[in-house]
Amino acid sequence: MRGFLALACASLCLAAGPQPAQRDTQLPFSAADADRFAVKLASVLGRDAATPTRQRKLVRTTVTESEVNAYLRYRAQDQIPVGVLDPYIVAVGEGRLIGKATVDLDAVRLSRERGWLDPMQLLRGRVPVTATGVLRSRNGSFQFDLESAYAGGVLIPKSLLQELVSFYSRTSANPAGINIDEPFELPAGIREISVQPARAIIVQ
Repeated sequence: MRGFLALACASLCLAAGPQPAQRDTQLPFSAADADRFAVKLASVLGRDAATPTRQRKLVRTTVTESEVNAYLRYRAQDQIPVGVLDPYIVAVGEGRLIGKATVDLDAVRLSRERGWLDPMQLLRGRVPVTATGVLRSRNGSFQFDLESAYAGGVLIPKSLLQELVSFYSRTSANPAGINIDEPFELPAGIREISVQPARAIIVQ
């Protein structure tokens, strides 16, 4: 699940700010959508990645934006960090994703001593945050290239977004959290994820 969480944190740890002209409304979803995604996810993760790629027949699994967001709402609450509320992923197309959530910035601000010039001093309370970027994948290696991030409608630097992602993705095994600039690999021999409007195709 690290890859799923990496993509989620890089996108959805981080709502309201300018949205692309292609589509700025959230799609409706239901618990049935969450169930469909759970079945697809189990099937994807259950495939044998040990067989050499050239000996395996490529399998393509399509997941919809509604299914992913329903899963986040109904099935993944225990995987979403405390302090990150109502995450939503928008699949724009051509690899582009928008991650939206309401984030508790006080927890981040108070996590260490800060000087008066630290930009985190200006961000307080629960604030809607958006991150927009492009997911690039090649031969099983994945990279999320950030384009812009907003907190409460204000453009924020990449360094500040990185601090939010690091704080909310840290674990005992990885106390530094996720670095949004680092490439990552997904499990089960996943080779590519093609992000299209309102859906994504997983190739493995």
